[in-house]
Formats: sequence, C-alpha cells, structure tokens
Amino acid sequence: MAFQGFPGFSQKDFETFQIDGLEDRMDAIRERIQPKFQEIGDYLTEELSMKLRKEMHLHIAQHARRSKNPPNDTWLGIADDKRGYKKHPHFQVGLFDDHVFLWLAFIYELPHKSEIAKSFLENRNKIERLPKKFVISPDHMNKNAYTLKDTQGEDLVEVLERFRDVKKGEFLIGRHIMHDDPLLQDGEAFLLEAKKTFEKLIPLYRLSLKA
Repeated sequence: MAFQGFPGFSQKDFETFQIDGLEDRMDAIRERIQPKFQEIGDYLTEELSMKLRKEMHLHIAQHARRSKNPPNDTWLGIADDKRGYKKHPHFQVGLFDDHVFLWLAFIYELPHKSEIAKSFLENRNKIERLPKKFVISPDHMNKNAYTLKDTQGEDLVEVLERFRDVKKGEFLIGRHIMHDDPLLQDGEAFLLEAKKTFEKLIPLYRLSLKA
C-alpha cells in the first residue's frame, strides 16, 4: 500500500492533553489527532489484513461515555471484528502527553484471558526474544511501562499472572516513542516503524487466537 499523507506528529498534538475541560479537549482531539489516526489506521489496517490474511477493521476511540473528566490519552484500535475491538486481541496506536504508544493489547474486557495468559506463560521465550526496546504494561490507563531490557523474567511472569488471575488485569506489549523523538516528525518513517513493530508482535497475536 502506498504511504498516506500522514505528516507525522507535532508538539501541538501532545499539548492537546494540557487543554482544560472535556469539550475543549475533545474538540482538539477531533481536530488535531483523529484525522492523523485515520491516515495511520488506514495504512496499518491494510498492512495487517495482508499479513494476517484476514480482514481487519479500524476503530478510532470516541470517548463517548465521558461526561466530565477529559481523556488523558487517545488511540485507535485495529481488530478482526467490525463492531468493536475491546473484547478482542487488538493493535493500538495512541498518544499520552509525552509519548506515542504502539501496542498489541489484551485489555480487561477480553474473554478467555486466563487461557491466553497461560499460553503466554508457557511460551515466555517468544516474548523475551523481542527487541529490548519493547515495553510491557499491566494497565492501559497507566502511561508507565516496563522495558524488556530492564524487566527480569520474574517481572514478566508477575505481569502475566496478574493478567491471568485478576479480573481487571491486562497485558500490553509494544513500543513507547517519546514526544521529542525525531521519528515522530517524519510521517513515512513512523508508519514504517509502526508496521515493523506490529509485524514482530504478529506471532503473539496468532498465539492468543489459538488459546
């Protein structure tokens, strides 16, 4: 697929999350970020559909249930269900105020969490062999994450066991790219990096579908 007109992210995009008030922040998300998500999502959805040999679908978070507090982050999700993504393993691209995240995400709405966690624990080497710049997180609402380089095997086991045993437990794995990384200002380079990141995570995605 040819590259879209995605120009990259700007500092103004990250400053969106400093805007006070739900309505004003949501207006900025719709104006500044969601058009970029559409371009990113169209490209990555087609790439993933080809790699996985099945139709994948783009979902852009609308934050529709919010009535008071403005969102601290925003994202797109790519899943094999046209109706939604939260109950499925899915790929995410999103922003907090200081970084972009690229995730393969398994969040708490997902059924069969324990079976997926068990499969990941049994195949932990597949995770440990990923590039050391990759990170993991037990909570999609918390912007902190563990780098695989710094994570001891016991920490990975602990995160996966929490994902297995705790109702709200989650497991996210992928990349954080800080807001001042020049990569984010180069739209084509970012799309390539996102594509490569997701390609490295496809074996885990496939493994989760078999669990």
